[in-house]
Amino acid sequence: MSYMDTYKDWLSWCDEEAKAELLAIEDPKELEDRFYTELKFGTGGMRGVMGMGPNRMNKYMIRKATKGFADYLLAHCTEAERARGVVIAYDSRHHSQEFAQEAAKVLTSAGIPVRIFTELQPTPVLSFAVRYLGAIAGLVLTASHNPKEYNGYKVYDRHGDQIVPRIANDLVQCVKAVRDIPQIEAAGNPSLVQELGEETVDAFVEAVYQTSVCKGDIAPLRIVYTPLHGAGNKPVRKVLARAGFADVHVVHEQEMPDGDFSTVKSPNPEEKSALTLGLQLAEKIAADIVIGTDPDSDRIGVGVRQGSEYVLLTGNQLGALLADFLLEAHKAELTPATTVLKTVVTGELGAAIARAKGCQVVETLTGFKYIGDKITAYEQDPTHEFFFGYEESYGCLVGTYAQDKDAVGAALLVAEMAACYKKQGQTLCDRLDALYREYGYYYDAQASYKLQGIAGKEKIASIMDTLRGQQNDSNFDFIHEPNEVLDFAKGIADLPTTNMLKYKLADGSWIAIRPSGTEPKLKLYCSLVEKDERAAKAKFAAMRTDFEQMFGL
Repeated sequence: MSYMDTYKDWLSWCDEEAKAELLAIEDPKELEDRFYTELKFGTGGMRGVMGMGPNRMNKYMIRKATKGFADYLLAHCTEAERARGVVIAYDSRHHSQEFAQEAAKVLTSAGIPVRIFTELQPTPVLSFAVRYLGAIAGLVLTASHNPKEYNGYKVYDRHGDQIVPRIANDLVQCVKAVRDIPQIEAAGNPSLVQELGEETVDAFVEAVYQTSVCKGDIAPLRIVYTPLHGAGNKPVRKVLARAGFADVHVVHEQEMPDGDFSTVKSPNPEEKSALTLGLQLAEKIAADIVIGTDPDSDRIGVGVRQGSEYVLLTGNQLGALLADFLLEAHKAELTPATTVLKTVVTGELGAAIARAKGCQVVETLTGFKYIGDKITAYEQDPTHEFFFGYEESYGCLVGTYAQDKDAVGAALLVAEMAACYKKQGQTLCDRLDALYREYGYYYDAQASYKLQGIAGKEKIASIMDTLRGQQNDSNFDFIHEPNEVLDFAKGIADLPTTNMLKYKLADGSWIAIRPSGTEPKLKLYCSLVEKDERAAKAKFAAMRTDFEQMFGL
């Protein structure tokens, strides 16, 4: 059908509230964007702008996805396995709780028990709960760090890991097979619903505390914390208190859940603007560090007081610092099997540190689900023992209590790390400078290009096609004679295929380009080896300019 046919079809069966929203649309381009295609359900589940229409996140698309999910469980799991149920969690976004309840209705209508949290919870709590409760699967309604207009739907396997392609493919086909959205049964079966409360969250906090290095033996540390209106507020404060951090100051304006994220442009702790209020409070009270977690509390941002200023650490810098801190703290326990996991677009400093300390370093594709999948595999592999996993996008995990990145656990370890170095008269920035002196200067950066709608999708595809066509072109100036070109769409080693190009340079630097899997963006990453920050920034600026001019970005 044409997009107008699909639009008219929706008007014929959707409820009055949905119909009113659709009839109020005046912009033809918006109408086309809502109805020209259906929101893709892929290996990462679904994520998109909220609103009515098949290319939006709404209760009807939630019902369709969950009907496919239920059909998958009915086809691939035994009755005894299904009886273990599905755990459902949600964050502070608009409609997250409503979507969670819609999913619970569809699952229980299919005879599948559901355990659902009574209030918003971090994604890592969901991952933990699946393992802790012995559930067959998990589901979380969140769009993580995306702007307020977005929401998302993520499915987890029985190990608490977000599903990876080899598992997701059958699920995706089950979702695609669901055709008649209006007829999806969503009455639910209340007798199959169990509510989850503080007991499960407290078990999670205790599991996080078991990863503590200091176990309460800490120097006084003044911490500013902001949950950015999200789900981290209670768990982060609980685990910091459990570890003995008493001087914790929460940003009052960002403490309570708010789906509008009204104090920030975007609730993304990677961006300095999201931490502005935290930094202002830190300056006022002379805090040692600032910690911010995103709405579902799987990503962490950190600011460090260095003299009279606060320096924000990148995800790569924080990962390298944690790798160094944890490996040193546990050096007596390290074995040849000890393994640090990172993604292919994560910087190299942490890897260099791990290798220098005798550990294995294994790379996965972008997305923490691939790290989680390795954790599961290593449980049956004596040649690898998971120690620490991290990615450049401000996510990491220590321990196996969960199998997704966890900003609650990261907040604990960052605070302990800062307290330990403070006892030695150092800041985290001082320690980072020492690592640069020991291992060399690594500069990691990225640029994102938002390309929305049909035209944006086509432009992203055109750019990737052009780059592939120019790999062997001697006049290709952007990369300046790469030493090696890796096309992940063709398959690299044992990694699943993905749409990404990575250019390795002779000096050990690399540049990678890939479309985002969750947003309408094209992403450019780099890890540059240079003599100092100034030279590295100049090198990146030149590459970025060449890239943008080449493609009119």
